[in-house]
Amino acid sequence: MIESIDSKVLELAKKSEEDLKEIFERVDDICMKNSDRVIQAFIENNVQYSDFTDINGYGNFDTGRDKIEKIFSKVLGCEDALVRPQIMSGTNALYLAFSALLKYGDTLVSITGKPYDSLQEMVGIIGDSTQSLKAYGVKYEEIDLLNNEFDKDRIIQRLKKGNVKVLAIQRSRGYSSRNSISVKKIEEIVKEIREVDKDVIIFVDNCYGELVEEVEPGHVGCDIVVGSLMKNLGGGIASTGGYIAGRSDLIKMVADRLTAPGIGKELGANFNTNINVLKGMFMAPSAVKNALKTQIFAAYMLEKMGFKDISPKYNEERCDIIQTVCLGSKENLVQFARGIQASSPVDSKAYIEPSPMPGYPFDEVMAAGCFTQGSTIELSADAPMVPPYTLYMQGGLTFEYGKLSIMLALSKIQNKMK
Repeated sequence: MIESIDSKVLELAKKSEEDLKEIFERVDDICMKNSDRVIQAFIENNVQYSDFTDINGYGNFDTGRDKIEKIFSKVLGCEDALVRPQIMSGTNALYLAFSALLKYGDTLVSITGKPYDSLQEMVGIIGDSTQSLKAYGVKYEEIDLLNNEFDKDRIIQRLKKGNVKVLAIQRSRGYSSRNSISVKKIEEIVKEIREVDKDVIIFVDNCYGELVEEVEPGHVGCDIVVGSLMKNLGGGIASTGGYIAGRSDLIKMVADRLTAPGIGKELGANFNTNINVLKGMFMAPSAVKNALKTQIFAAYMLEKMGFKDISPKYNEERCDIIQTVCLGSKENLVQFARGIQASSPVDSKAYIEPSPMPGYPFDEVMAAGCFTQGSTIELSADAPMVPPYTLYMQGGLTFEYGKLSIMLALSKIQNKMK
């Protein structure tokens, strides 16, 4: 594979080793601190080989499942957690949590602007689903960010008017041009919110952000955090599942919604996934570290090769594992995505084309040569086919594989880009 990489790309990659040294050392330091928190959670909860047992049927008396949920709550800085293979994706986890917490007449306010594309029909912003939050009588409002910061004044003014049940924060940028949200910024706005309203539920879509920083939203006062095991906390090993962590009373509500009132967390067969979920969490700090290094390297290479409209820059703060590059045209976007697909370990010969995707309002191009379908802790790239044709890359299970893929993709497309 190295023989297929352009000599100029290899030369630039070699130069990156020195230029990125200090940045990578900081990523390593965060990984060490998060690894310490993870291993402490395993030891405190006395994980044993017997916890890997396959429990079928109702799933009664699954000590392994119970320990998984205690480990997740510890790592995420929360009181309790619901971690289940029955939760199929991040969108599914978000819908489950929102529908448990919000009833007819309640108001949901997003304080990071319009949510990610796949959530808009769920909320009822678009489409006519009879199962959207809007269809169930939930009111929805948005407060946009102001210069990539929370619009504190508008948030406080809205809270003072009353009748807000849930304030939602989306850490990742989604398919928007805004920056991702750091835990430090979340902590600052939580303090401001609590001075005005001590009861409003502060809800965080944590997808793509777990273990990127030293602390999680649960550590700074957020009430509930939600994510997918096909992303960071699955470590590239969990093959399905999602999590919802937070205050114990809220998790009880969500568990009742998942199963039934009176049953809650007590049921739910593990489908022999306990070992993969535990191993995935164990490996997650390292997987996130490698994903970050892969995307930092990608940003460096793109910038040095003349791509100016990229975010974040290689030397900027990162709050999630996503890297964007604006490619300016449909042709360039598809060509770049094909370069990523061709350098993937799975389906490298697939010839990808833009096409409709369930839950998305526009045609999508997706490069995902992953071992787990839909896994975005593995190196992948996707984009809506709309101007300015921005590609969103994420993941990378090991830096070595990620680096090779990025170099090969750049070699394949640099002479074809228009």
